Amino acid sequence: MPIPDFIVRTRAKIGTDLMWLPSVTAIVLRDSATDSAWAVPDVLLVKRADNGQWTPVTGICDPGEEPHHAAEREVLEETGVAATTAALLGVGAVGPITHANGDEASYMSVQLRLEAAEPASVPVVGDDESVDVGWFPISTMPVTDPKWRLAIADAASQRRHPSKFVPRLGLAKR
Repeated sequence: MPIPDFIVRTRAKIGTDLMWLPSVTAIVLRDSATDSAWAVPDVLLVKRADNGQWTPVTGICDPGEEPHHAAEREVLEETGVAATTAALLGVGAVGPITHANGDEASYMSVQLRLEAAEPASVPVVGDDESVDVGWFPISTMPVTDPKWRLAIADAASQRRHPSKFVPRLGLAKR
């Protein structure tokens, strides 16, 4: 379901005016099938139906829903992969964005690292938001957008060195 019902109902009242929405980015990792000390993890990606770009799973929190629950729900809905939240990577404002339909929105984005409950899970396209899904080694992933590449790199860094990880998202520029 691309647009949650609560947003459809709100849009009926406010039209395309700016909305402030809580959102999640779910970066799901698993150990690489490569048996090497230098192996990078695999990342679960979706190929978006709206722009053809490969990205981590993203979504909007339902009213009253905790961000980690929203991330786990979105991953399951969009890919069929059950995943559990492992770490908070950062929180920050994104937007404003004008969507193709004219709707304006700004997002409070919560980026989370998740781990696949069953690492051998084969992902499937779970809804009409994506046209393809898959596991990719981070070193050869098809992601081209720098913001997503950075978020995925942060997830891998946090996973490998949790005590040394410093979030970038949401930190004021100094």
